[in-house]
Amino acid sequence: MGRARRFQWPLLLLWAAAAGPGVGQEVQTENVTVAEGGVAEITCRLHQYDGSIVVIQNPARQTLFFNGTRALKDERFQLEEFSPRRVRIRLSDARLEDEGGYFCQLYTEDTHHQIATLTVLVAPENPVVEVREQAVEGGEVELSCLVPRSRPVAVLRWYRDRKELKGVSSSRENGKVWSVASTVRFRVDRKDDGDIVICEAQNQALPSGHIKQTQYVLDVQYSPTARIHASQAVVREGDTLVLTCAVTGNPRPNQIRWSRGNESLPERAEAFGETLTLPGLVSADNGTYTCEASNKHGHARALYVLVVYDPGAVVEAQTSVPYAIVGGILALLVFLIICVLVGMVWCSVRQKGSYLTHEASGLDEQGEAREAFLNGSDGHKRKEEFFI
Repeated sequence: MGRARRFQWPLLLLWAAAAGPGVGQEVQTENVTVAEGGVAEITCRLHQYDGSIVVIQNPARQTLFFNGTRALKDERFQLEEFSPRRVRIRLSDARLEDEGGYFCQLYTEDTHHQIATLTVLVAPENPVVEVREQAVEGGEVELSCLVPRSRPVAVLRWYRDRKELKGVSSSRENGKVWSVASTVRFRVDRKDDGDIVICEAQNQALPSGHIKQTQYVLDVQYSPTARIHASQAVVREGDTLVLTCAVTGNPRPNQIRWSRGNESLPERAEAFGETLTLPGLVSADNGTYTCEASNKHGHARALYVLVVYDPGAVVEAQTSVPYAIVGGILALLVFLIICVLVGMVWCSVRQKGSYLTHEASGLDEQGEAREAFLNGSDGHKRKEEFFI
């Protein structure tokens, strides 16, 4: 069986008196529980043994040992000890068919026996985890966990990211063992692809603290994405540029298509899968380059605008900039000077006209005043001077 577990549990102490008239012999047996494939020891303790015949029988009432002599050719049963105090046999590779009552018989004037009950437990194997349907982003995934044999019924639990998931369990009896299943459902997205979901199984047949578990890696399918990475940020004439189309998707797109706007790719271009190589760049290579990828769930594309710089044209443009700036400044200064001169002339003409007008008016008034003084006339009107 290959699953030997060397542990057992004494459950109950049974006593029986096997004494005839005037004889006080006694037999004591212990119930034993063992895991399938393990080792069990069945012991008959003797008290005040006087050499009477001792017989050990299996649940089918077949004699295993008669006074220390093997009677059944089953090498899994070995006589470990036969003494006036006890008879001990050892069963290796315990099986479900070994389960039952083992008779410890002591023959005196009357035949008396005591039964040691052997119970065989079945530990769960590693659970079998399966997915009902292929998981797709935005949908739900249903996982099932199955343990075909266990005794007693195994307890199944689900875990994801160290958190327990609530599953629905069911069990079915199949002879002496139980088949146990559990299902769990939850929504998934592309970020869940590759996550681990664990199904654990445990029952009393396993040593304390031991569990059986199976890890399931989520396979979530989703539409592709694409992004172009350039080998350098600034490209000049004569450079070699390598564009890489970084693609994700599940299933992963196996074909990538390169194009350049409404034009064909340059003759020198080398497109191989995710990479596009443009050697010996010239300005004619300028344009918008596109990579496209698709799978059964969708389509993706990425754009890259190529501008090839001519170092000579850049230097010429940089050289012409100062002259344009100086010319603009000079033109502005000339315009300002002309505006100032025009303003000064206009102000000068306006001030001169106003002075002559008032001066002439003042002279007229002074002549009239002189004439009135000479004539000594009071009848003339009093002249008033106004200063502007």
